Amino acid sequence: MNDDFWATVNRVIAGAAAYITDERGRVLLVDPNYREHWSFPGGVIDAGEHPAQACAREVAEEVGLTVEVGRLLTVAWVDPQPAVPHPLVNFVFDCGVISSGTPITLQTEELDDYGFFTLEEAGGLLAPHVYDRLLSASAARDSGALSYLPPRRDGLLGEQG
Repeated sequence: MNDDFWATVNRVIAGAAAYITDERGRVLLVDPNYREHWSFPGGVIDAGEHPAQACAREVAEEVGLTVEVGRLLTVAWVDPQPAVPHPLVNFVFDCGVISSGTPITLQTEELDDYGFFTLEEAGGLLAPHVYDRLLSASAARDSGALSYLPPRRDGLLGEQG
């Protein structure tokens, strides 16, 4: 294929995130210091990684946990936003259940806090599109299904997460 063809191909940023809950079913979320809303542990997939590898790496870096990356729960597409010039494809993996007393070591360069939250509590912390992702991941874990989230069309995107 020639360079003209590749210039027309859609470019995306790929991210991977971990859906981790405690023994009470509350989800582990982190508070990044570089954005307004909380998020899942996770981040951008580096060159040469596949999504599950990136998920495990990001969880280890951000919260100091070694997790078994389980099945894919949700794939979400987020349209470009002011601070991000390309769409985001985010893969959310089931990374299991941990005790709420499990020691967490925050990556202080990027994160201010962490916590375990009910779905309802998380709704007040997450950007709308990330809350959609949380609800989808929770339902997918319960049902055994895989879900796909298209971009929101209500203007409530918040920032990337």
